[in-house]
Amino acid sequence: MSVYLMFLQHILYSLKDSGKAAIVVPTGFLTAKSGIEKKIRQQMIDKHMLRGVISMPSNIFATTGTNVSIIFIDSDNSDDKALLMDASKLGIKIKEDGKNQKTVLSHTEVEDIITTFNTRQEIDNLSTLVSYTELENKNYSFSAGQYYHVKVEYADITKDEFNTKMLQFKNDLRELFDMGKDIEKEILIQMERINYE
Repeated sequence: MSVYLMFLQHILYSLKDSGKAAIVVPTGFLTAKSGIEKKIRQQMIDKHMLRGVISMPSNIFATTGTNVSIIFIDSDNSDDKALLMDASKLGIKIKEDGKNQKTVLSHTEVEDIITTFNTRQEIDNLSTLVSYTELENKNYSFSAGQYYHVKVEYADITKDEFNTKMLQFKNDLRELFDMGKDIEKEILIQMERINYE
């Protein structure tokens, strides 16, 4: 339902000059490429209101499987950066008798999320500080993964080690190609067995 968009606009409009808010939205809101969602995100950046975003694990609410994120608004945000956090891989999935599956965060994970957000720490594959200019340049996307710094690590290997690895890669690929051909043949055989009657 898109009613949350009206709720979100109402909050942005109603905040005092020093007002703060935390709003739960469907995670799809963070990356919508056009429409009212993008305009709302743009407004948050243009007015320097975005403090940060935390993308939560799926099934964090037992009553719905919708992926959600929490947007933190600060009308008095003097910083030109927002902290984007992807906590979607945290937690464990549990299923209680007769109830939907849900994801539960441990006490330590909750504390880590809070501490990381409040101290505005950058942690590999969890959180990153992004300037408003960077957000604008990426179509106002609030998805943390788009801003993670890619680290390339190099390891010195000998020529023999290189050749051994390459040989293994080639053999693995040949096996996968052969499997693919077998699957193609099986699909065609099964398609021939399908008829109208």
